[in-house]
Amino acid sequence: MQLRIFKGFGDFAKAFDEEETNDVSATVQEILACVRKNGDSALREYTERFDQVIPESWLVPKSTLEEALEGLDHDLFHILEEAADNIMFFHDRQKTDSQLDFSPDGTVLGWKVTPVDSVGIYIPGGRAVYPSTLLMNVIPAQVAGVSRIAMVSPPGPSGLPHQLVMASAALMGLEELYAVGGAQSIGALAYGTESIKQVVKITGPGNAFVAEAKRQVYGTVGIDSFAGPSEIMVICDREDIPVEYLVRDLLSQAEHDPDAGAILVTTSSKQAEDVAKRLKSLIPNLARREIIEASFANRSAIIVAQDLEEIFEAVNEFAPEHLEVLTKQPFEDLHRIRNAGAIFLGPNTPEAVGDYFAGPNHTLPTSGCAKFSSPLGVQDFVKTSSVISYSAERLQLQGEQIIRFAEEEELFSHAEAIRVRLENL
Repeated sequence: MQLRIFKGFGDFAKAFDEEETNDVSATVQEILACVRKNGDSALREYTERFDQVIPESWLVPKSTLEEALEGLDHDLFHILEEAADNIMFFHDRQKTDSQLDFSPDGTVLGWKVTPVDSVGIYIPGGRAVYPSTLLMNVIPAQVAGVSRIAMVSPPGPSGLPHQLVMASAALMGLEELYAVGGAQSIGALAYGTESIKQVVKITGPGNAFVAEAKRQVYGTVGIDSFAGPSEIMVICDREDIPVEYLVRDLLSQAEHDPDAGAILVTTSSKQAEDVAKRLKSLIPNLARREIIEASFANRSAIIVAQDLEEIFEAVNEFAPEHLEVLTKQPFEDLHRIRNAGAIFLGPNTPEAVGDYFAGPNHTLPTSGCAKFSSPLGVQDFVKTSSVISYSAERLQLQGEQIIRFAEEEELFSHAEAIRVRLENL
């Protein structure tokens, strides 16, 4: 395994700017067109081709979901239950209410908050199974008040999604889980088939084909974000941080996907060498060795920065999905961070606590999108409508100004719609 060590962020950025990415657009376009045209028969064709199974029914029976929940180990059941409670508690604080402002003259201005009618959630089930993803997507939708939540997840050899996915669905009181994955499931949610009713928004992470499918159906439906591979950046200006902390935290993202990114930015050349040495000795013995080796070969690196200034320059330019801050004064350094999906402060807060249990959402902007995007939350499952009700007094007061504004834009019917009312008043 080769782990690249760069002297400064500039050398790192230059090296990765030159790399090419795979284009899956044409394949996804063909799949989506086929699903749109042929519905369930296309789902059957692609599921047999990619998953080597044909489910008896796309919809997993409610009884099967309940059996999966009943079959859970007692301790695991309570872990999932407590994690769900933590996530619910955090997201409940994000709720916003409709608001109307009543002026003395009788004018009313404000907004109305309404949950989206339906949402489709993609739950991965390929290289790993993620019941945590189900909780992180379903709970804010439930808090928002979405009336219909449909989930899709790839079938295993049994023709069903993974037991933990089915059990988590039952735990959350949901019944609409379909045994289908990949780009074809995104097409089914976006366009509808004989068995799967169309939704208005799609959320949830997936592989490159799923991400590209979401990008292509955007506009037909809403999506949460254009998600790329998972990534972590660990920043450190302390030599007393155990090397094992740094190594394990980098591995926690590298094991997700061959294209995942794990980046350490440190002010210590010795620390950089020690971490690289430990990783090289450890990785050959790990369970997900091939994925981790590919990750470190593709998008991972160690950067030796001159000082804290360069560390935070790297942070704000890279805009990492996950950022671990292992500096001497992490809370004092918080103001330096402008771009990051989730920020983990101090040596007792590895990224894994956010993935599973703390409560804040683990569906985060990737690939630099933290420069303009936020974590998934209740706000992603609601929309606001402006509410405007002018009084006669307000219209008389401002009508001539509105007319002038409209005529300057040469929209004369706009102006007449105001003028006719002023004349009537």
